[in-house]
Amino acid sequence: MGRPTSSSATKPWHASPSAEPHPPRPDGELIWAHATTAERLLALGDLGQRLKTMRPDLSVMLTCEPNLADMPVPDGYDLAIEQLPADQPNDVRRFLSHWRPDVCLWAGGHLRPILMRTCAERGVNSLLLDIEANELPARKRRWLPDQSRKLLNKFSAILTPSATAFAQLRRSHIAPDKITLTSRLRLSSTLPPYHEDELNRMRDNLGSRQVWLSAHTRPTEIATILGAHRNALRLLHRLLLVLSVEHYADLDSARDALRDAGLRWSDWEAGEDIDDNTQVLLTCDEDLGLWYRVAPLSLLAGTLEEDATGHNPMDAAALGSAILHGPHVGDHAPLYNRLTQAGAAQRVQGKDELTVQIIQLSAPDKAAEMAVAGWQVVTESAELTDLLLDKIQDILDLREAHHAAT
Repeated sequence: MGRPTSSSATKPWHASPSAEPHPPRPDGELIWAHATTAERLLALGDLGQRLKTMRPDLSVMLTCEPNLADMPVPDGYDLAIEQLPADQPNDVRRFLSHWRPDVCLWAGGHLRPILMRTCAERGVNSLLLDIEANELPARKRRWLPDQSRKLLNKFSAILTPSATAFAQLRRSHIAPDKITLTSRLRLSSTLPPYHEDELNRMRDNLGSRQVWLSAHTRPTEIATILGAHRNALRLLHRLLLVLSVEHYADLDSARDALRDAGLRWSDWEAGEDIDDNTQVLLTCDEDLGLWYRVAPLSLLAGTLEEDATGHNPMDAAALGSAILHGPHVGDHAPLYNRLTQAGAAQRVQGKDELTVQIIQLSAPDKAAEMAVAGWQVVTESAELTDLLLDKIQDILDLREAHHAAT
């Protein structure tokens, strides 16, 4: 797999499992997650982050298909291996003997018979997730034994979002208690923290003022965002922009831009508060948990320029914000597409389009409609995540009890 190429890549990729020496296995419980698409890779990383808050000694290892070779390693994984071993007995035994995973989460198809069989023989609980009908293994010859059934029965559980796949699995005589029809495996929301007293005080200060947020803002996007805000102020005279820069180091650039723009602004990071004359409040992404709850409309910046990598929009959707975004959302494109199709997000390009949407969505009923649509998408995304958290916790608890008893 490729080496990390963006700031979102926080863990290094290690060499092929056939290379020597192996990276060391982390101490404690180890989840091995295998992804076959970019969306599944991100979603499994999100699941790993959640599991580690519940089990601090847990580690998560990533493998994935060659089509994901250029993706950086997202948060949620402790280590990543460039490729799976060849599906040959010696390679598979070496891989499993070294890593000794407690649970395997296999998302999608491209199943490997020898690897799956050896996992079952070694007592590794393997969960097949998000499998679609076209990803299920097919019988190669009608007159040969159905090896696909034997392969699928090696999994402890099979979770599919496809009614077609569910019916096909039932017809294949897979044990019925192994098969569950679920929602799709999606990146969900981990709500950012905030202080209740701060939120109440800010709402009191704002009163009935209209507010919009620019989150994850890059220095090179500030001119476009301030230009759109200036245009919107001609019709919405009391409109407040909360300008949240992506990195603390970018605050000085933002301060310079605000001085040049001639707008009346307050510096939240310097301890300043808003008053009735404040047109822009400058802050940093560390406080997004507060601002998503304050602003009914959020621009997810870091998406307006070609070199942008985008950000997970689910936090904003989960906290009741209508979403605007630029055209460059990176690997998060499937999430933005779902939100757009649901009516929860709107793409903008350039200052003029951004101005139009700010003005149109300043009407409370318009933003509220988008927020409700976004919440429905968030709820759907959380369904499978919650189910998996419970199932994996149960498996690990049982393994822990078994080891303690032997």
